Amino acid sequence: MVEKLAEKLGIKFNNLDILQQAVTHRSYLNEHKDYKLDHNERLEFLGDAVLELVVTEYLYENYPNPEGELTNWRAALVNGEMLAKLSRNLGVEEFLLMSRGEAKDTGKARQYLLANAFEAITGAIYLDRKEKGYAVAKDFIMKNVVVELPEIIKSKSYMDPKSRFQEEAQERVGITPSYRVLEETGPDHSKKFVVGVYLNEELAAKGEGLSKQEAQRNAAAAALEAKGW
Repeated sequence: MVEKLAEKLGIKFNNLDILQQAVTHRSYLNEHKDYKLDHNERLEFLGDAVLELVVTEYLYENYPNPEGELTNWRAALVNGEMLAKLSRNLGVEEFLLMSRGEAKDTGKARQYLLANAFEAITGAIYLDRKEKGYAVAKDFIMKNVVVELPEIIKSKSYMDPKSRFQEEAQERVGITPSYRVLEETGPDHSKKFVVGVYLNEELAAKGEGLSKQEAQRNAAAAALEAKGW
C-alpha cells in the first residue's frame, strides 16, 4: 500500500516502514495494539524543522527583502492550510492510518492531520536517505512547497486579510475600511460576533467569529473574495 504513496511522492525509500510511520496517526495505535510501528509525531517534529530550514535558506539566498517580509512569506508557505493542501495534491489522504473516529471527521481535524503528515513525510525522507537525506528532502520541498511562492507573493496571501483589504481598498477606491459589530450572541464566556466591513457606508461583507478580531478577519477575507481583489 505505502509503495504507491512513495511513487506519488517521487521518492525511492530504502526503508518503507519509515514512510508508513509518517502516515500513522496516534489514534490508529489505540485500535491496533499489535501494530509494529510508532505514530508520526516525532517524525513530524523533525520534518517541521527541515521544512523551515530549507524554506528559510531559499528565501535568504534569493530575496534581499527585509526580515519581516521574509518571515511572512515563510509562514504562508509552511502553515497548516498550505501543507494540508499540498498533502491532498500528493494523494496522502488515502494513505492516512487513523482511528474510525478520526476517519469520520473530514473538517478541520482532517486538515490538521494532513498538514502533520506532510511534515512527518518530510522528516521520513530526511532520515531515510542518511548522508543524502538533506539534499533529497530539499529537492522534495523545492518541488512541492517553494514552487508555491510566486503565487503567494502575487496574491499577497501572506498578509493578514485585514491588512490586505485595507491596502487594496486604499489603492483601488481611496477608502480606508471600517468595521462594525452587527450582532453579538451567547453568554459572556462563549460569545459569537458578526462584524460588517464597510467602505464608507457600503457593506462590503460580513464575518463571524468567537472574538471581534476573528470576525473582522473573516469579514475582510470575505470582502476580498466578494470584490475579486
